[in-house]
Formats: sequence, structure tokens, C-alpha cells
Amino acid sequence: MNTMMNMDPFRLLDEIFNVRGSALRNIRARAAGKFPPVNVFLDDNAIIIDMELPGKTAADVELSLEPQAAIVADKPHTENDKQPSAPTWSRRLNLPFRVDANKANARFTNGILRLELPKAEAEGVRKITIA
Repeated sequence: MNTMMNMDPFRLLDEIFNVRGSALRNIRARAAGKFPPVNVFLDDNAIIIDMELPGKTAADVELSLEPQAAIVADKPHTENDKQPSAPTWSRRLNLPFRVDANKANARFTNGILRLELPKAEAEGVRKITIA
């Protein structure tokens, strides 16, 4: 039985106000440790990811691409020539297909990081000779 007393506070807000907007989703994502919140757009040729990073600049962010994943993290800071600190946040996004890292594009505008990741060309059928 789901009563108001044992309900997640964000779910309770959803129930009370019936709000499904992005503002409440972003608050819930941050509270659940899923920072930064993202919007993902997918078509047959590419995937576009918009990531909200308020107060950050391109110099504050580190981006890595794997064949089927994008990893975004804050750039480790070094203080007084000591070892770099560990990132305070990172987000790994598993992608539904392999991407072509050579054609990938990233832009940072007004606190929004936009990744445009085109689909990698299919290798096609390859015949193998039997020895």
C-alpha cells in the first residue's frame, strides 16, 4: 500500500501537482545523483545529447568517447603541482549504436553541452576464406 507518509518526496510532488516537466525531472536527477541531467535525441544517422551544466565552461569539462558510450566528467584540478584530484561528478551514457568518433562534434553554449555523435558506418558482410 502506497501512502503519502512513505512516498518519495519527489514522487509525492508529482502526485500532488501532477507535474511532469523538465524542472522537476532535473531536481529529481540531481537528488538521485544523476548529474548532469540530459536530453537525448535519436534518429537513424546520429544521436544528439544536450547536457545541462550551469555555471560550467568548456574548460571545466572532460569528454571521452568509446565505441558505444560517451563519458562526461568535471576536469580534475591540480593544486600546487600535487596530483590531480578525482572528478567530483561524471556521467556515462551508453549509446544504442557505435559512433564515429572522428565525425563527432561537441559545443558548449550558455551552460549547455551539445554532443552530436554520428552513427559509425556499418562494416558490411565480410567473407572469410577457410584454410
